[in-house]
Amino acid sequence: MRVLHTSDWHLGQRLVNLDRTEEHQHFLDWLLQTIEQEKVEVLLMSGDVFDTGAPSNTALLQYYNFLTRVCATCCRHIVITGGNHDSISTLNAPKELLDCFNIKVIGGASDNPLDELIILNNPDTEQTELIVCAVPFLRDRDLRLSVPGESTEEREKRLKQGIASHYAGFVEHILPYKAQQIPVVAMGHLFAAGGSTTESEKEIHVGNLAQIGADQFPKEFNYVALGHLHRPQLVNKTHHIRYSGSPIPLSFSEVTDNKIILILDFEAGALTDLREIEVPTCRKLVRFKGDLEKVKQQIIAYDNNRYTLPAWAEVQVELEAAQPDLHQQINSLFEQREDEIQLLILRPPLIKKQRQALEQQVATETELHLLKEEDVFLKRCQSEFPDSDHTELQQTFAELLELMRQGEES
Repeated sequence: MRVLHTSDWHLGQRLVNLDRTEEHQHFLDWLLQTIEQEKVEVLLMSGDVFDTGAPSNTALLQYYNFLTRVCATCCRHIVITGGNHDSISTLNAPKELLDCFNIKVIGGASDNPLDELIILNNPDTEQTELIVCAVPFLRDRDLRLSVPGESTEEREKRLKQGIASHYAGFVEHILPYKAQQIPVVAMGHLFAAGGSTTESEKEIHVGNLAQIGADQFPKEFNYVALGHLHRPQLVNKTHHIRYSGSPIPLSFSEVTDNKIILILDFEAGALTDLREIEVPTCRKLVRFKGDLEKVKQQIIAYDNNRYTLPAWAEVQVELEAAQPDLHQQINSLFEQREDEIQLLILRPPLIKKQRQALEQQVATETELHLLKEEDVFLKRCQSEFPDSDHTELQQTFAELLELMRQGEES
């Protein structure tokens, strides 16, 4: 059986309020062609179908048009799970209708884990070919682990236990299938420990606080198809636990990422092959950074011939001193090349003195982590009162620290 793993489409996403429908449509058209060419039988979409819980009509139309078209391909089964950006009710609303077309939608977690256990049968022989544990994004209320008065560390531990337990709950139900050499795939939308993030992932409480490691996914899973992180990657260098990443760059922090989908082959109950296929890009996001002359040369030299849509650029200039006409200089260069590249973000310039001060601040903050409270207080006193005797202040501060420690112990 051949399976395709993708995630984090974020249909309807806008970048600095500019529409990205063309880029998403380019990907969906390519995905349909790839499904046909690769003879994909199962499509797994691991969360964040949409960018917001209230997707636009355009985004909804893209979604349903794609599902209609994919039903006409060789793909026999589609499994879609909800992400932290998705509205559970929006995804679940047509699930009974979509089920008639072998499209399984799990918008949110259920009280019964068997609701997330999907059995995929061969339509001709009715034999079971694949088991999917379709776990959506797990919210606090799904885990029911809140305890009044608990510390951050205790809460994090409970959340990790809750997520791990959710996956462990499938084991007793999948063992009979494993005994018949039927492969089992798990899905998830979360932040696994060791993952590399980008600027476009929103901080989500369960997803980012409660990071679970590769060893907390049951060994009975032949593959774990993850979503949420937009950079494709393995989890803790574990071959069969992967993020497919987003199909288009969703922020300028992803300008160097290769966007991919994953193709999986299963035989005799085992994962026998795993391949990455690069997603073609129709619009490039580029970053220009450096002194003014360097940035000007980068803009002039940029070649957009490989892409069908104009590139979008983020610019940050480093200056010795402020230049009142900086915006005008930069904008005039982009106006000359507006058919090939467009300025999306012009960040405030980095003035050399300000940069040095910032670097010194970072160095100081790093140094502070290595000091005791008394040492930090003394440095502050020396900074504020360089010509004074600080002995009395130090003694008072020491007494205050002792009182605080006594209060914590009691």
